[in-house]
Amino acid sequence: MRAGRVGLAVLLLGTGAVACSNGGSEESPKMTPAAAVATAAKKVESITSFSYRMTGKVPEEGRVKAEAKMRLKPDLAMSMKITALDKGADGTAEIRLVDKAMFIGGGAAAAKEMDGKSWIKFDMAALGGAAGAGGLGAAGQADKNPAQESTFLTGSKDVKEVGTETVDGVETTHYQGTVTLDQFREHLKSQSKATREQREKSLEQYEKLGIDKFTMDMWIGKDQRPKQFRMRGAADKGPLDMMVTFDGFNVPVNIAAPPAKDVADLAEMMKGAQEG
Repeated sequence: MRAGRVGLAVLLLGTGAVACSNGGSEESPKMTPAAAVATAAKKVESITSFSYRMTGKVPEEGRVKAEAKMRLKPDLAMSMKITALDKGADGTAEIRLVDKAMFIGGGAAAAKEMDGKSWIKFDMAALGGAAGAGGLGAAGQADKNPAQESTFLTGSKDVKEVGTETVDGVETTHYQGTVTLDQFREHLKSQSKATREQREKSLEQYEKLGIDKFTMDMWIGKDQRPKQFRMRGAADKGPLDMMVTFDGFNVPVNIAAPPAKDVADLAEMMKGAQEG
């Protein structure tokens, strides 16, 4: 959700962030909508961990809701409890990313199908990294970094300020705009290599869904960080409409893998099937 220092300085000048003078007295500078969104995006680069809530619709799965926490540094780890609301009793799962592996827990129902094992382990390297989990249904939401996805609005050519709103007791300014993946990719050319690589991963996931354009809303707090954002787009297999609300930034996040006795390793299961 951020831009480089030089790029941000150019943006602030080019879009006309101004300090007004009146009778010799100066008012505090007010950023343009584009500059405010770019500043929020820049602050994403300093985020080491966060927690968030997610609600909405995803292609094929339908309505979902989730609560999650994610650690970005020193290593990637996350924990999510997600429910596919249109799947009934089988729609709830817990997902963990830790030690370069994804664990999906299905509780007692899963244990009945896997000889008492309630978790299944996927090797993220074998799945092709973050983009590889996209085919795992609702679990495909788990490997997304919503902090990075909120930066998509920086590529918009029509971002505007909607007004001020209170979100979870936090006073925010609401911005809205449309952005195509091509516009965001063009914007990334001005960013650092590390920033481009991080945000390109999110683009690839949405390209696989067949989405090429988003309508985006972002609510930015007085600390200039995103408090909430909404993404809407048309995918090949249905609409995507997700609202993400952030609960905290840079708070320690500790995530452990499930007990080994409760885990069925997919790689070992496949190997056993082949040998059998």
